[in-house]
Amino acid sequence: MPAQGTPGAPTSSLGAHTLQTQSEGLGTSPVITDPITTQQRGSSLIVFNGGYSSNALDPIDNYGNRWKQLGNDVPFGNGYGDRFNVKAYVALAAKGGPGHTVSFIKNGNAVGEISVPFIEIRDAGVLRDVSQNYAPTGTVMTSGNVTTSGPATLIAIWWGDGGIKRMSAVPNNGFTVIDSYLKLPDNSGVQCAVAYRQVAAAGSYNVSWTGAPAQGAILWLLAFQSK
Repeated sequence: MPAQGTPGAPTSSLGAHTLQTQSEGLGTSPVITDPITTQQRGSSLIVFNGGYSSNALDPIDNYGNRWKQLGNDVPFGNGYGDRFNVKAYVALAAKGGPGHTVSFIKNGNAVGEISVPFIEIRDAGVLRDVSQNYAPTGTVMTSGNVTTSGPATLIAIWWGDGGIKRMSAVPNNGFTVIDSYLKLPDNSGVQCAVAYRQVAAAGSYNVSWTGAPAQGAILWLLAFQSK
């Protein structure tokens, strides 16, 4: 039988979230997310830095949490060289409250484009599994699999690599988009979409994003559980 949550025990769930963007040439340092209200205790937090590789400093938040990078920097392909990448960070058992913000000091290119999703997962003490892959150019881009041992909150992040200004990115398998930046200004930006799914039982899960026009995408899928 699949593992189920302990009766009466809290189950992880999607909390507050925001997506901060700065377009090319109009950025400032530090980039600071809009304030959200997070739980005082018991949440896990994730934040991403998508933009210039030279902006390489770790995040800082106003509740003094310790952030750990997940894996390595992932460079954008499609002819960008080493100029752009995406970095992911997590803070487990985080402190929080009202007016919660995360910032990045842009030490390499203060005016450069950047996108910063900041997501709270409530009552999530465990990051059960993580998948990261680079889907090749196409109209359907599929993540790797994550495995859960019980009820879980799944967070999916899509980072398109096309040199385009208008696009779509629609997830399947019961995922719902919560934040996105898919209509870019003429001076460019870093396209991004964030989706989530709540699952009730142990299993293996993935997500496919359907988009137009065709492009490649850096994909993350993270599975958070209460224990």
